[in-house]
Amino acid sequence: MRREVAESLGAFLRRAVDPDGRKSAAVLIAIADRDGEQGIWLTERSSGLRAHARQLALPGGKLDPGEDAEAAALRELHEELEIAAPRSTVLGLLDDYPTRSGYVMTPVVAWVGHSPIPTPNPAEVAAVHWIPLSALDVDPRFVPVPGSDRPAIQLPLLGGHLHAPTAAILYQFREVALRHRPTRVDHMDQPPFAWE
Repeated sequence: MRREVAESLGAFLRRAVDPDGRKSAAVLIAIADRDGEQGIWLTERSSGLRAHARQLALPGGKLDPGEDAEAAALRELHEELEIAAPRSTVLGLLDDYPTRSGYVMTPVVAWVGHSPIPTPNPAEVAAVHWIPLSALDVDPRFVPVPGSDRPAIQLPLLGGHLHAPTAAILYQFREVALRHRPTRVDHMDQPPFAWE
């Protein structure tokens, strides 16, 4: 599976977005193996954070000076979940995703292999959720956003609905990396609570 994901990402012509005054950020889709099943981690952001508190998210954050997306995403995985992964684990990138909150997010896909046990940093992470890749095989919902002509995407996960930008990134990951179907998501909007 690692080879197939790497080949799919390698064949995908990703779109990069000029930050144009926005902050550059990276998120990590870290594929791990638990008892023979591949999956990823989603975090629930700590209630004490200034921005996006209590929201479900992929490990990630803004780039530090001199960092590229790969380095930032791997650093954030270590800072948030105490999982160290070398740069050689990176399989590829998905499309940049501009957010309404002033970021351009670069999704990085990595293969971390046998599932380490995450240790959440309580300053940043309230809870960690293991999502088997099979759980991403769901029908997305496209819902209107007040004042926007672009729909927002929702994925039914964890007993509720995961919202954009994370839902859009995971949907593109599923389509491109797992189903080998070139798919764009930068036209999808976010719900107001994601930026207000």
